[in-house]
Amino acid sequence: MLSRMDDHPVDLTGTVALVAGATRGAGRGIAVELGAAGATVYCTGRTTREQPSEYGRPETIEETAELVTAAGGTGVAVPCDHLDPAAVRALVQRVDDEHGRLDVLVNDIWGGELMVEWETPVWEHSLENGLRTLRLAIDTHLVTAHHALRLMTRNPGGLVVEITDGTADYNASNYRLNVYYDVAKVAPIRLARSWAHELERYDGTAVAVTPGWLRSEIMLEMFGVTEPTWRDALANEPHFAISETPRFVGRGIAALAADPDRRRWNATSTSSGELGRVYGRTDVDGSRPDAWRYIAEVQDAGLPADTTGYR
Repeated sequence: MLSRMDDHPVDLTGTVALVAGATRGAGRGIAVELGAAGATVYCTGRTTREQPSEYGRPETIEETAELVTAAGGTGVAVPCDHLDPAAVRALVQRVDDEHGRLDVLVNDIWGGELMVEWETPVWEHSLENGLRTLRLAIDTHLVTAHHALRLMTRNPGGLVVEITDGTADYNASNYRLNVYYDVAKVAPIRLARSWAHELERYDGTAVAVTPGWLRSEIMLEMFGVTEPTWRDALANEPHFAISETPRFVGRGIAALAADPDRRRWNATSTSSGELGRVYGRTDVDGSRPDAWRYIAEVQDAGLPADTTGYR
């Protein structure tokens, strides 16, 4: 694919977006970059200043909404458990009442990190935690689509982005750590294909997008570093050199949303690296990491860490 938008500002003025799962990580980065392009962004999640979720983390949807507004858009924080159909129905009704339209839906709901038992076979993994992981990763996306796409199809040309981990090609060839995580990260790719089919008559577009190795708040904390000091983690994990901020995938998705020819992506699976290349977007440091190509060609191949040609 060739870009017609390299080095041009992205303008989403008048666009109404819902980022479901915007508390932290990729969801926050996407919400902020949609806001930087001028969109109104509804930011949902379960962690608020008054009511923390089981994550017990400090990030809140109010902070995300404030970052969206500071970036140039309009951020609206709405507490929502996307496993609760009534709550999602009320959320979409609010969007309808306030704007009468929904142009972009980003399904980034996840929340399974604390329940996944890595490299554990199904007979040893907690069944309760595994099934809860699947509910968080799949049921939430279905509940949200059920209510949100009804509003989106009122006007032609909507965009649905399913956020996952791994491209279709990579996940088809690689077992993703345990069965529950494997299913959880393959399912959004298939959901994007399903939404593409169902939105066809409305000129809608549905795409599955994966970030690369994300320097999320949780990942930085796990490595004992901050965003300014993230390179200190390379001493213990050299391949972390290919990592990216949550803003990078956000910039790619904002450019995708602004592309009048975005239906060329319909029903596909892509990555932050590919979106960055096609649309001429870079990460906050000016680099353009292509993590999934690096992971396949360098990390998984057992080669020494070297990002030359990959960022």
